[in-house]
Amino acid sequence: METLPTILMLLAASVVSVIVFRSLDLPPVLGYLLVGTLIGPHAFDLVGGFAGAQHLAEFGVVFLMFSIGLEFSLPKLHAMKRIVFGLGLLQVLLVLAV
Repeated sequence: METLPTILMLLAASVVSVIVFRSLDLPPVLGYLLVGTLIGPHAFDLVGGFAGAQHLAEFGVVFLMFSIGLEFSLPKLHAMKRIVFGLGLLQVLLVLAV
């Protein structure tokens, strides 16, 4: 698949998913994740032959981490410290046990 049509398809699908998810009062990030899952090589494989798909996926992860960082606040984390650190410790222990 050629580069420009692939990028335009990803962009169009992302725009549609954001519109749908905002109308459902859901975060747009969930729409991006859904589009990536459906278009990617593990579902419909629409961008499987695209050589730059790995690079776009890496940029997507970077932008996802950036958007999470924008909504991250230390006071909110401090208020939820028992839940966050308790579940984080539980996850680490479960992974180490398996």
